[in-house]
Amino acid sequence: MLSTYTYPRFAYRTPPELQNAPAHRYPVVVIGAGPIGLAAAIDLAQQGVPVVVVDDDETVSVGSRGLCYAKRTLEILDRLGCGEPVVQKGVSWHVGRVFFGSSEVYNFELLPEPHYKRPAMVNLQQYYLEQYLVEHAQQLPNLDLRWKSKVTGIESRDDRATLQIETAEGSYALEADWVIACDGARSPVRRMLGLDIEGKVFKDRFLIADVVMNADFPAERWFWFTPPFHSGQSVLLHREADNVWRIDFQLGWDADPEEEKKPENVVPRIRAMLGPDVPFELEWVSVYTFQCRRMPNFRHRRVLFAGDSAHQVSPFGARGANSGIQDADNLAWKLKLVLDGRAPEQLLDSYCHERGAAADENLRHSTRSTDFITPKSAVSRLFRDATLLLARSAPFARSLVNSGRLSVATLLHDSPLNTPDAGASPRPPFPPRMAPGAPLDDAPVTDADGHPGWLIDHTGNRFVGLYYAGDAPLDAAVTQALAALAGPGADPVPVEVLVIGQQAPAGKPPLATLSDVQGVFAQRYDARPGTFYLVRPDQHVCARWRQFDATQVRQALRRALCLEA
Repeated sequence: MLSTYTYPRFAYRTPPELQNAPAHRYPVVVIGAGPIGLAAAIDLAQQGVPVVVVDDDETVSVGSRGLCYAKRTLEILDRLGCGEPVVQKGVSWHVGRVFFGSSEVYNFELLPEPHYKRPAMVNLQQYYLEQYLVEHAQQLPNLDLRWKSKVTGIESRDDRATLQIETAEGSYALEADWVIACDGARSPVRRMLGLDIEGKVFKDRFLIADVVMNADFPAERWFWFTPPFHSGQSVLLHREADNVWRIDFQLGWDADPEEEKKPENVVPRIRAMLGPDVPFELEWVSVYTFQCRRMPNFRHRRVLFAGDSAHQVSPFGARGANSGIQDADNLAWKLKLVLDGRAPEQLLDSYCHERGAAADENLRHSTRSTDFITPKSAVSRLFRDATLLLARSAPFARSLVNSGRLSVATLLHDSPLNTPDAGASPRPPFPPRMAPGAPLDDAPVTDADGHPGWLIDHTGNRFVGLYYAGDAPLDAAVTQALAALAGPGADPVPVEVLVIGQQAPAGKPPLATLSDVQGVFAQRYDARPGTFYLVRPDQHVCARWRQFDATQVRQALRRALCLEA
């Protein structure tokens, strides 16, 4: 029990398979009702795909667990219908501070540019996020949440998967076209299928303590190397909702996890940090070990792995939940098109390629952070401490300090779904920003009715074309060609075109229009009249051109669907 949160209990309902209903094969079964499984299920259900979610529990996660949600994740949650409550309940922040001993070495700004809908980071206990996702999932008619339903067996074939589900009322078989395994770092599904996860377990442990207190620390990320209140080790401080503060204490490999979790051992550590006069109470305590591991392949026939079941990283840098939600974002649109017969199964292999590359990136960052935070030799510690001392006065040394590279969206520049700029024939060339594979940069826009909003909210769940008209009216031939991309019989899938100009158009425009009244879109996208961006359903750029060419757009679209190389 927590003093600041009351755990909901979700009711078990007898499944139709135990009511002598006719055998039914579901398009998708998701295993695990954590943030990743719920995100994947909601994404698919909102696109019209019937989904069953099975989970062996009946409530949300215990303890704060996942904590920091990055801007890109918040944008995905917006599309899933849960972004606003997360931002409203959570603690927004964008400044981090690094300390060595008792003095500040330097600070950094995560979102130096203005004009984004969402903040750089929001801190919120994982149980709140799960609660919001469950509440939204319960409103979707084609999403079936099955609590107290444990997967005890799974068979993955070339054309379907069969699961054995155990409940208090008995066991039953559940058949699916596809299964998404989001059942955590210890993944029973991975074990049942005899699949490996490879990587490294670091010999260090950290204590997590969620503390309830009224404190005047700002809403920032504070990281100490060898502070006087925890000599020779590291400490991290974050603010959460409800006056809860997350404190991470480095313990060392020899620490006994069970002993360290006892209040009589935790309280003195916190008291040494806060001082004798600050009242506080413990909310939740846990001990974790650094791990940097991943599966060689995230697909096993008809089973697709996402989140911690596919890859695990050390917690510094907030790369766990953020990466997992981006897994779901990457997978859902591809699975939808494969189920609809509009793309081959090869498109799902691109999920493994792209999110495998993201996992490798996260593992590299996490490993380097761990090596810097927990030096493995006297020489490594000497180098680290010298770097921290130098960083106080030398800005170049700050790039060498690694207290956890914070999560940002992976740039999928090597994706086989991209049409590179060379293939898109840009003249003059584009700058690197917003290259194929990059997630969309947001920008303030105004719609045709004069309502202000954000570019990111006008994209997602379908292919979108962004055509920049500048201050010139659209040529009739260009208008017709743009409209044809989404017209009857659009090949291979429709592309909804948004025309972006500097001013609101007069009268009723033939295409959806947005006004770039502040010029932010033109600056971030290096847009000139005629510039065209092709954007995937997960809001990543897959091609761009200086001048719109319908034939080239359709070729790039077919490549993004794995219909041609």
